[in-house]
Amino acid sequence: MQTKLTAKKKLLNPSGELNEPGYATELLLDYHRQDIKAKGYRIKEWDYYLIANDDYAVALTIADNSYMGLLSISFIDFKQAWFKTESIIKPFTFGKLGLPSSSKEGDIAYTDNRISMAFLHEDNHRRLRCSMKNFHNGDPFACDIILSNEPRDSMVIATPFPQDRKAFYYNQKINCMRAQGEVVLGEETFHFDADDSFAVLDWGRGVWTYKNTWYWGSTSGMIGDKTFGFNIGYGFGNTSAASENMLFYDGVAHKLDKVEFHIPMNGNNYDYLQPWSFTSNDNRFEMNFKPILDRADHTSVGLIASDQHQVFGKFTGKAVLDNGKVLDVKDFLGFAERVYNRW
Repeated sequence: MQTKLTAKKKLLNPSGELNEPGYATELLLDYHRQDIKAKGYRIKEWDYYLIANDDYAVALTIADNSYMGLLSISFIDFKQAWFKTESIIKPFTFGKLGLPSSSKEGDIAYTDNRISMAFLHEDNHRRLRCSMKNFHNGDPFACDIILSNEPRDSMVIATPFPQDRKAFYYNQKINCMRAQGEVVLGEETFHFDADDSFAVLDWGRGVWTYKNTWYWGSTSGMIGDKTFGFNIGYGFGNTSAASENMLFYDGVAHKLDKVEFHIPMNGNNYDYLQPWSFTSNDNRFEMNFKPILDRADHTSVGLIASDQHQVFGKFTGKAVLDNGKVLDVKDFLGFAERVYNRW
């Protein structure tokens, strides 16, 4: 079942529960942190940007998970199969980072003696400006990137959690934005050109349960002279009303039903750097995935733990639009991830 949201309304009812679970192709439901009725330390808000071309990428995160804030920068080199991530944790932020209630407007800016991050709306584009001292081997990091040509449609989903009626996940993924700018790492400069560089925004707001395992995959690029991308995933709560699986072709969304990630195993362990595959119950999404690198991150501090595997690689297969048109996907750079959290 795929329930499409069509009317603008508040995300939460007076009891702090979702008014209506389902999906949309724009941010229809109004989210406000003050409408939440769950305990304050359960609230989690984040903006995550990934900017990539076939040679390198940068990932930028500002998250306010209430009992802790996170500011994170990653640089990924696909040619060398190498990455570097530096993160700064700020305890007990409880909304003080000021993440906006909509992705359409509102800026985020944070500065301390080591890091400066700003996600800005300027005219008809987004601007990402970040710098960090001692990012790698004593070298600083800096980036200034403009995102433009935001497509008409995006993936939006409002998802409940069956264990807790006041828990929910409200999420938007904007694929296929054009990226122009540069990253400076030490004495090296890496350029992003709008002809071959794309960005995705993962905008998340919600109240989460304590233990979760999610799966997410994404890509953005070109097929011929048309932009193409997709968002696939599950594990973000009860998706019986709608999945978050969606194709984007020339700025228009095409809804998929269920997509399954097939991650290879080595005994009882996942073997993330072996080839994956993806299948769908509606036969509209069939992909193979050849990994390049695993951007792994492991954290365990008391009751909090995270085991993250964001695997970058190349997708090859087929995707079928709503009108039956079959798109052949060949060596499309993207990622697929499996993340386990106790948070």
